[in-house]
Amino acid sequence: MKLVVGLGNPGKEYARTRHNVGWLILDLLAGEDTWQTSTKAGAAYVKTELNKIKVELLKPTTYMNNSGQAVAYAVKKHKLKTADVIVVHDDKDIPIGQSRVQRARGAAGHNGVQSIIDHLGTNNFWRIRVGVAPSDRPLGDTANFVLGRLTSAEQKILKDVFVNVTKEITELVSTDHA
Repeated sequence: MKLVVGLGNPGKEYARTRHNVGWLILDLLAGEDTWQTSTKAGAAYVKTELNKIKVELLKPTTYMNNSGQAVAYAVKKHKLKTADVIVVHDDKDIPIGQSRVQRARGAAGHNGVQSIIDHLGTNNFWRIRVGVAPSDRPLGDTANFVLGRLTSAEQKILKDVFVNVTKEITELVSTDHA
């Protein structure tokens, strides 16, 4: 079994923000499947299959800074290796339209990723960093930027990126990373 985690914040005010890119991608992966909630985990989840491999999609429902609680709970519950965890999140340092796949790297200032590292006690998990940095203007205040709503132009750019990221997730799920 693999665990695919999408980072985001709960609440309607964050639904279509740059910081919720991870949740948006997991919604795409879940398709018509119904999200269940676990108060113990502090997360919404869907059990599904990708390439005939069991996968749990997980959206921590704590705020971003506490995402690690839900991830650690799911890893322990399912007795997973951290190498079987894939975390999808926004990245303000990568230009919009790009994504990067990495394993065993630092948080690079992302509080949700840092929370996961802290709760797992390791950074030995996969990350798919989805760029949200503007190409036509300075970033400005980081918090205001990432918590800002995606513009229609950004949504159009990210549509193709989301499709590519779902393919990357499927490839990672399908490969044994002992």
